Amino acid sequence: MLLKAKLAFAKFDVPAVTEGVKVVDSSGTELDDDVFEEIVKDPSTGVLTIKYYTESVSKVASPELSQSSSLDSSDSQDTVIISDSPSRKRQRLDTEAKQEHYYDGESGTGYLAWRIKTIQRSTAKARRALFGASAKGPSGKDISGGPTVRRESQYVPETALSEDQYKEVLSLMKHSADEGTVQKKMELTFVYCRNLVLDSLKSSNILSDFPRFKDVKGLVEQDFVLMFGEGVSGKLLERWPTIFKNKIVQQCRNLPSTSELEELLMAADPPKDGTEVDFDFGWDSDLSSVLLLLHLIPPTAQGRKRPGKVSASQTEKHLVVFKKTGTNIQEHLDAITTSTQPCVLAVGVKKNAIHQFFIILDKNAIPCRATSSLGAFDELFKAHFVFGTSYNTMLHNMYMFIQTTVYNIDVGKVKESPRVAEVRARLLH
Repeated sequence: MLLKAKLAFAKFDVPAVTEGVKVVDSSGTELDDDVFEEIVKDPSTGVLTIKYYTESVSKVASPELSQSSSLDSSDSQDTVIISDSPSRKRQRLDTEAKQEHYYDGESGTGYLAWRIKTIQRSTAKARRALFGASAKGPSGKDISGGPTVRRESQYVPETALSEDQYKEVLSLMKHSADEGTVQKKMELTFVYCRNLVLDSLKSSNILSDFPRFKDVKGLVEQDFVLMFGEGVSGKLLERWPTIFKNKIVQQCRNLPSTSELEELLMAADPPKDGTEVDFDFGWDSDLSSVLLLLHLIPPTAQGRKRPGKVSASQTEKHLVVFKKTGTNIQEHLDAITTSTQPCVLAVGVKKNAIHQFFIILDKNAIPCRATSSLGAFDELFKAHFVFGTSYNTMLHNMYMFIQTTVYNIDVGKVKESPRVAEVRARLLH
């Protein structure tokens, strides 16, 4: 006896029959063994019919309905009626439509109408796959935005290059000693670069295909501007000192006191009464105010760890790392044992006297054009979008605040934690 028939008899308490048995859906299509068990467990499954030929049969209703029994000496079929799911209904309607005449103008049915609907469904699925849009609607907002999704860029090339032309430009760019030429060629290959970044099979080689990111400053900023425009690109440097910095400091003064928090508050907002303070222990004012966000918006715990297990000070190293002047950068890169999301490497005589910043990505050092800590953080955030890299799990909530509240990127398209929404309400109202 067929496996699906055995499962059907056991599931719905139908008397077992060993020969001449098949299970079909509402469209008359026989179900395969490998899909029957999964389908029958689905509460939204449509009509399933057990057909067999025997002298004695019993008609059994679904568990949700009353059961009755009768004898019949002819062909019999036991029907299990649960409910008509959208997918089953669509399949049934598609089958019926294909069997109708070409087109009925009064009812709007027929093969032509069925074919148009089929094309529309296929086109919608392809569009969602191409642009990374969520098929879940409001409940799936977290995958319809952020640094890893495909999006329409502000930059539109005047002419489309062929594959051979791209290769020619890439070759010229790799060997050019003129930074202006490199920047122009990077703009020409922007679309090509974006396609590589968003290709999961090729994205890991992006710095090999575009090595000039590692020696020409400003290319991260340039690509971000091509994606979002100058207005969006300048929001953090424009708004942080005037809107967010002081308010974040004030909000953090209301948090439970810790030594790390007090040090950051002292560095972010030094006394204005002329009191001398030794700042050798901490970062400068701007970066300290950014790090205060890790206290205001607690780090996201990983795995089974509870939020309290991950402190803001422990998470800091995933955002910025300090090395003294004279450190061999290559030795530092070689010592990295795991591939992580981007972070800032700050090199200087002390934390509040940095003379060079790098973005560390996949054991590569990308020099920052910025000479200030806030500018370096600005480039760090943008690097996620330029290289299509997801946020560090523990820093996710903080980055989401920066993305939606400071840069106003993908507002309403991504899922935010209640804490992010709460902090935004406090700072902007």
